[in-house]
Amino acid sequence: MADTLDSRPHTFSIKLWPPSLPTRQALIERMTNNLSSKTIFTDKFGALTKDQATENAKRIEDVAFSTANQHYEREPDGDGGSAVQLYARECSKLILEVLKKGPVAAAKDEETVFDISKGKRAFIEAEEAEELLKPLNEAGNGYAKICFSNRSFGLGAANVAEPILASLKDQLKVVDLSDFVAGRPEAEALEVMSIFSDALRGSVLSSLNLSDNALGEKGVRAFGTLLKSLRSLEELYLMNDGISKEAAQAVSELIPSTEKLRVLHFHNNMTGDEGAVAISEVVKRSPLLVDFRCSSTRVGSGGGVALSEALERCARLEKLDLRDNMFGPEAGVSLSKTFSRFDHLTEVYLSYLNLEDEGAIAIANALKESGSPIGVLEMAGNDITVEAASAIADCVAGKQELNKLNLSENELKDEGCVQIAKSLEEGHLKLQYIDMSSNYIRRAGARALAQVVVKKEGFKLLNMDGNIISEEGVEEVREILKKTPEVLGALDENDPDGEEDDEEEEEEDEEKEGKDNDELESKLKKLEVNEDD
Repeated sequence: MADTLDSRPHTFSIKLWPPSLPTRQALIERMTNNLSSKTIFTDKFGALTKDQATENAKRIEDVAFSTANQHYEREPDGDGGSAVQLYARECSKLILEVLKKGPVAAAKDEETVFDISKGKRAFIEAEEAEELLKPLNEAGNGYAKICFSNRSFGLGAANVAEPILASLKDQLKVVDLSDFVAGRPEAEALEVMSIFSDALRGSVLSSLNLSDNALGEKGVRAFGTLLKSLRSLEELYLMNDGISKEAAQAVSELIPSTEKLRVLHFHNNMTGDEGAVAISEVVKRSPLLVDFRCSSTRVGSGGGVALSEALERCARLEKLDLRDNMFGPEAGVSLSKTFSRFDHLTEVYLSYLNLEDEGAIAIANALKESGSPIGVLEMAGNDITVEAASAIADCVAGKQELNKLNLSENELKDEGCVQIAKSLEEGHLKLQYIDMSSNYIRRAGARALAQVVVKKEGFKLLNMDGNIISEEGVEEVREILKKTPEVLGALDENDPDGEEDDEEEEEEDEEKEGKDNDELESKLKKLEVNEDD
């Protein structure tokens, strides 16, 4: 009996939601063009400047995406078609609303920023505060953003600011209090923080910056009334604040509402592993997080694993910066498992984490399999050798959005460098920066990199300093790049007569000497002493 084909229809499902990050970015670009270019609507209402159009397009897309995503979550079994339609309708509606306001209204919105941070860093006392803050006291002012950074408030100035801020808390959206108590005695600084906290309590802030204030646990708790009251916070910055494990635990305790948090920045703190565990609890409660920075925070393997596991809840993450910690290979492997859940990552900063080959290979493999359109990948200073080069090459080969690759201060040598250079030959039209400095690269590796970047239109900088490229190799590279010599970075630290690793040679000499001694001892044992001699 002859075989027959099954003619019955086969069903398959295509998910239309959510749109990919490149799709969202393309939509923002189209809306920017619609708001700033000549159309029947801009002829009628007026066009926005490019900057105004870009800012409004990003806001429109974000609001439309959030609305459509909420709709989709109520119909998870559908294909997302209705969410896509709602997404498009919301964008069209909001574009028209912005245009109807006109460019004058848009420019007026830009004037709602009150900023006293310009000029010299200085103390501010009551009398100067009264004069300086007068515009905030004017009836009907539209200030939604204030920046008090770079001016050190004493008690007198804080008492002047308190009723003014309290009167504005229903309209303030962005508050920058970074570096605003510098040089004050601890007791006075804590009281000033408490005054500002009480004044802003219950406000509808979307962004709060408390960086550069040496907060510690006492400072965090001084802002407790404000932190507890925030329900719409989207951005929180706590950089260079002396955030110890106790302070980190206070942050986790005092910020109960992080459902809308999109940006969380910790940098240059002394958080440590236990503090990282506390911060990971904040991360777990922040499913909308798109930008997370926890760099230079003294976090080791245990804290790295805790943060990695917490980040699994943040499927929308676009930018991750964990540089300059002590993760080690184990935390690197844990982080790689998290990367497999991301599809929107555009910037990944993983330098100086002690990843070694094991962690680097795991991360490279995970990023390769993910759909994330990586634009920036940094893995400098991780003791990565040629053993991991193949995995890294396979990873970057598929990342056609790549703009910057930093693998400096590793041990890739010529073999690893050539593998990675070959992976960048096809496509990669957006590539502009490569840093392969301090990698024991010789002439072959340098030549391979130069041959790649010379074909990339718009390429800006190739850094190969700190290597061991011969003088002939340097001349060959310069000849390859003769039409665009400006793309070759300085070679001041290149050592054309250098050895790959003097320490390795010393170890080999010691090992050889040891073997010689063993051989001598063996021969002496067999030596017979004869009294007659």
